[in-house]
Amino acid sequence: MVSLHDQVKVPGFRGLAGVARRDVTPPVGIRARNWGPADWNASQGSHRAMTLTAIALAQEAPGASPSHRTPDGAARPASGSVPDGVAHPGRTDEPLVMITVDATWWRRVDDERGVRDVVLAGLGLPPERLLISLSHTHAGPVLCSHDADLEGGELVPAYLEHLAAQAVDAGREAVASLAPATLEWTTGRCALAADRELVLGAGGSHGEPVAPAGAMTGAVPAGPGAPVDATEDRGTPVIGFNPAVPRAATDDTVVIGRLSRVVTGRAATPLATIVNYACHPTTLAWQNTLVSPDYVGAMRDLVEESTGAPVAFFQGASGELAPREQYTGDLAVADRHGLSLGHAVLAALAELPPPGTALALTHVVQSGAPLGMWEPRPVEGSRVLRAVSDVVGLDLRDLPTLAQMEAEWADIDPRSRDERLRRARNLRDGYVTGPTVEHPTWVWQIGDGFLVAHPGEAYSRFQRTVREHAGDHPVVVANLTNGPGFVYLPTDQAYERGAYQAWQSPLAPGSLARLEQHANHLIDTLAATTPVPAQTSTEDQ
Repeated sequence: MVSLHDQVKVPGFRGLAGVARRDVTPPVGIRARNWGPADWNASQGSHRAMTLTAIALAQEAPGASPSHRTPDGAARPASGSVPDGVAHPGRTDEPLVMITVDATWWRRVDDERGVRDVVLAGLGLPPERLLISLSHTHAGPVLCSHDADLEGGELVPAYLEHLAAQAVDAGREAVASLAPATLEWTTGRCALAADRELVLGAGGSHGEPVAPAGAMTGAVPAGPGAPVDATEDRGTPVIGFNPAVPRAATDDTVVIGRLSRVVTGRAATPLATIVNYACHPTTLAWQNTLVSPDYVGAMRDLVEESTGAPVAFFQGASGELAPREQYTGDLAVADRHGLSLGHAVLAALAELPPPGTALALTHVVQSGAPLGMWEPRPVEGSRVLRAVSDVVGLDLRDLPTLAQMEAEWADIDPRSRDERLRRARNLRDGYVTGPTVEHPTWVWQIGDGFLVAHPGEAYSRFQRTVREHAGDHPVVVANLTNGPGFVYLPTDQAYERGAYQAWQSPLAPGSLARLEQHANHLIDTLAATTPVPAQTSTEDQ
């Protein structure tokens, strides 16, 4: 039963926040060949800007004085400067720093580790307090320093150094600009993402097991692009829109965070918008020679034009999700996809009450009927801010040798075969070192919400599972964050179908379930911890 003065609160966080943005568009001519059929190697320009966005969050010290502020409300030391952009007089402990980047994916463990180590050192943070999350565009530069001997690859090592330097610079600016803020969570819906596990031929639907020869043994199944055995009547798995899966069965959730600066006696102003959506940015493919953020770019430009604040995009658990229309060189298609997501974000934001308020049942007005009046009223948000990271052991499947892979793919297009082999070689180096691998996971509690991140490409069941486990708490779920572990985590059914994601991954069936259990355990670990003002993390990495 509802009573007068009851409130409907928006899940959120109240503390300190700072934001910074950098343009990380790579030079023309950098290696950007991410598709096997591509007959080119080096980019010829850019579609939209590639950006890096840093958001710093921290708990505010009790009784912190707001007297030393610039006209825009940003906190500043009473005297002197902020050493390295890290120290802050109104903070209780080390901040959490999330950095989102328009980028493809890490090919090698040493490249990711090299960049993240530089950023950790530059910001003076422990590993559990930094997230570097990639958008997963397939139209960006190849993030692999070992490709320096290939056309356009000579520019990659310097670009990786540039990314690390820009991340440090933006992170320091975000921390230095920490000021009182509120972060409020909401959700929207967007129908852009569709199931991409298409099965051609008999079977023909997502739900029926289709297992090419060798799929569940040590051999590598033929995979997309390989010749079809006409004697087999089990269908051919390909990566493309599967109309047999209804829209209602596809996770269309958009998690949105509205970050606003609050200054006593003044209206709140937008600081940033966090957008978390699961959909492969594979609109632009081998026909396109421009680097591009894909649909994320148009979404970001639309939302930023409306709000006046930067967007930080987190790629969700999109292992089997992609746009229906994709694999094109038409930039307008990518922009159209971005507008679809951008309008979903703006629609959800428009339904929120003003920052720092909740709808309260203030009184009843007598009219032709008694009218309950719900009006925005100031509310105090949760000040909880905690971080934890830990690894989960995952089993490897019986992996074929590189020579076996080369023999299996002998009849496909040579460019596509070389691309597959190069990816497989890079994936194993530094990651596959024994019968099991250690897969890292990060969980942050940000007020009433959680952020769950890992390096792999989990299927959308992962985000559905952790969100169901978290109940009423909103959860951002981010694939392609930090490392190592740049691998698919498919469902067991995907292994049975012989899906690309299953034969590409070195992980054994059951890995997704283990990751889900691990993430839920870390959420429970943070939720069970009694909040204390100076908490840093519950566990060291």
